[in-house]
Amino acid sequence: MPVTPGEIMLSKIWSMGLVVLLATMFSLFVVVQGALNVPLQGSMTLFLIGAALQLVAATSMGIFLATVAGSMPQFGLLLMLVLLPLQILSGGMTPRESMPEVIQWIMSAAPNTHFVIMAQAVLFRDAGLDVVWPQILALIAISAVFFVLSLRRFRAFLR
Repeated sequence: MPVTPGEIMLSKIWSMGLVVLLATMFSLFVVVQGALNVPLQGSMTLFLIGAALQLVAATSMGIFLATVAGSMPQFGLLLMLVLLPLQILSGGMTPRESMPEVIQWIMSAAPNTHFVIMAQAVLFRDAGLDVVWPQILALIAISAVFFVLSLRRFRAFLR
């Protein structure tokens, strides 16, 4: 095979990641700071590192779900069943403190939760790496786990 499954996955992650990171920067500077006049205090570099890790985790999770689903309609339904709870329970829409402890514990395995904690700390409280390193490590670990799982399923899917 001229291209390996790992190369296909990395190209998908790289291409989507670059587009989303550019859109994120545009949104932060033009919309949030420009139009809404919300002051952002933290390191944009640290935020972009966290956003890139979140994108790797989310894309790897998407590839994994795509290999589980048998068709595009099934994939769409599966995405709704997985992504909506991830978004709602990550702490971005409702405070994590108001959720039952069991939900907080379960959601600690989700990349969105760690990204929301990291992004809020960096952008609004000027937190540095000394504060958000646990979230960065969690995003690295979750990204690695989903990448390996996705790669295994993707290899089997292509055979």
